[in-house]
Amino acid sequence: MSKFEPLWHNISMRDSSGFTMTFEEIQEVLGFPIDHSFLNAKKELIAYGYQVGHISLKGKTVSFERVK
Repeated sequence: MSKFEPLWHNISMRDSSGFTMTFEEIQEVLGFPIDHSFLNAKKELIAYGYQVGHISLKGKTVSFERVK
């Protein structure tokens, strides 16, 4: 089980074609801040119906898009 499983589950419960979360919101769901391992783990999200669209380090946001 991935340490990001709580985030993937949270995202999969949404009914949206796309949305953005701040790093702070992601940390609230996970209980820890995202780190570089997020870049490797993001491919796991496809199994939950979404993919990572854009990561903004400047804006500290991550956009998610429903997989078509």
